[in-house]
Amino acid sequence: MTAKRNRRKQTQSLQERLAAFAENARDRARSLPPGREREMLLRRAKQNEVTSNLTDWLSAPVSPRRGHS
Repeated sequence: MTAKRNRRKQTQSLQERLAAFAENARDRARSLPPGREREMLLRRAKQNEVTSNLTDWLSAPVSPRRGHS
């Protein structure tokens, strides 16, 4: 028996969802004392910001390279 994929229509772009998660994680981390859980939330927030930046960079239009044939 094969597992059925959970398919749902996304109402926000990937960048918006990543930014929202990062903001929520940072807010939650601010309310925690220093420790493992706080560091994990801050690390995941940073990873989501980097992923968002990479997604923007990869989806940017490619400009032709000049000076190379």
